[in-house]
Amino acid sequence: MKILVADELADAGIAALARTHDVDVRTGLSKDELLGVVGPYHGIVVRSATRIDADIIAAAGELQVIARAGVGLDNVDVDAATKSGVIVCNAPQSNIISAAEHTVALLLALARNIPQAHAALTQGRWERSRWTGTELHDKTLGVLGLGRIGTLVAQRCHAFGMRLVAYDPFVAPERAARLGVELVPTVDQVLQRADIVTIHLPKTSETLGLIDSERLALMKPTARLINVARGGIVVEEDLAEALRNGVIAGAAVDVFAAEPTTASPLFGLDNAIVTPHLGASTEEAQDKAGTQVADFVNLALAGEFVPSAVNVQGGPIDDRIKPYLPLGDELGRLLTALSHSGLSGEVTVEYLGDIAEADGRTLGLSVLKGLLSPVCSEPVTFVNAPLLAEERGLNVREISDPHSEDYVSVLRVTGIGRDGRPIRVAGTVLPGNRERLIEVWNTPVDVEPTQHMCFFRYEDRPGIIGAVGTGFGEAGVNIAAAQVGRSAVGGEAIMALSLDDAVPDEVLHDIVDRIGATEGRSITLV
Repeated sequence: MKILVADELADAGIAALARTHDVDVRTGLSKDELLGVVGPYHGIVVRSATRIDADIIAAAGELQVIARAGVGLDNVDVDAATKSGVIVCNAPQSNIISAAEHTVALLLALARNIPQAHAALTQGRWERSRWTGTELHDKTLGVLGLGRIGTLVAQRCHAFGMRLVAYDPFVAPERAARLGVELVPTVDQVLQRADIVTIHLPKTSETLGLIDSERLALMKPTARLINVARGGIVVEEDLAEALRNGVIAGAAVDVFAAEPTTASPLFGLDNAIVTPHLGASTEEAQDKAGTQVADFVNLALAGEFVPSAVNVQGGPIDDRIKPYLPLGDELGRLLTALSHSGLSGEVTVEYLGDIAEADGRTLGLSVLKGLLSPVCSEPVTFVNAPLLAEERGLNVREISDPHSEDYVSVLRVTGIGRDGRPIRVAGTVLPGNRERLIEVWNTPVDVEPTQHMCFFRYEDRPGIIGAVGTGFGEAGVNIAAAQVGRSAVGGEAIMALSLDDAVPDEVLHDIVDRIGATEGRSITLV
């Protein structure tokens, strides 16, 4: 079969493809040029330079697989590929060792002032006393995000004799304990306790600007901060100010809010080490990306299972299940948003009514995908969701019951919060594929899921609806729909709102204070 390599690929990857297929390496093609040549190819391999959109996919009549030699898939139209029956895969684990090792390299350089001492000496200054460092032994490393890379960093730093604390609400305490890591419930506690903090969180609306001036002020004046995760998680201006004023002792940064860049406020500071996004820039990582993606392309063209496929693989999905797949993802995202302190142990997915008679495995994967997507740095798919859940010590229990009292079918998802309390959400699909949320925070409601939603939990009493409406009105956020549910008069009530726009954090907090809510959450569902 014929394979087009449209971007630079490691020689090892090209060789692995060429053993069983005809490979053409044609890099730097424009879209028009690609449209003209893509027709006879069965596989296309890209990195980040070449975009494979719906037009390219439509013109590639023989295409069976698109492979990205790296983690992201922003330059591939996955939906168009799926509709055309084309497998899309990537190499999600190709750079994790390199990223972890770069983190440790920065940690050591930061602790011993290696770049600063090198620069001084090569400029003719012997500054031995100025660049006295600190030992890592018996210091506390704080890890924000205990996923694959965070775990590798923790394991390596354990060998230095460091104490390990971490924040990750979606990792089971038992798994952390096996790694020798103490889990703590908040980011702030990590910052307060750690001598060195390393960030390994995904970049989301919740983590954007997470480390700002207020949180930097929680750290010890002798502490140091490392970010090899994503630009924007740390507010660069606030970090530069903290370094200039001695709020913390040092920082090492590999990623920036805007890239490429040669103008960060961190540049030129004696106590800051900066590198140009080198986390994955090793020969081994590039080779792994090439060879891993070649293996997956070979599997796809042989008609075999592709472990890194990002679009649905396998047999046909039962027609009764199809309308519930988007709802499953939304319920998973909703449960994650409502379980602010994280989930522990087990999540139960119940198929009630007609859908209980169908094979619900794909539907369970949809729930799991939605559950994990907001908290994982790598893309979560139907294929890798079970592995990611297992790595976090999260077990999924599925229950099928053909009886449903109020609806033809109901999908219900229950998790156990860190405080031991169950958190339950449920939904159904009405005729015409109209989705409804029918239970939130264990309380009956009836509201259509929309892109922007907000939920409040409070004591049932007069005036709450008006106060919430006034708060959003003053903020210029339009309420499209609102629904209140309660279990008893004067007891706990739930308000679910569909909104036209996302809710700024300050608006959410203001309304929580206004109505004396015990909890308030905003979420982007779709």
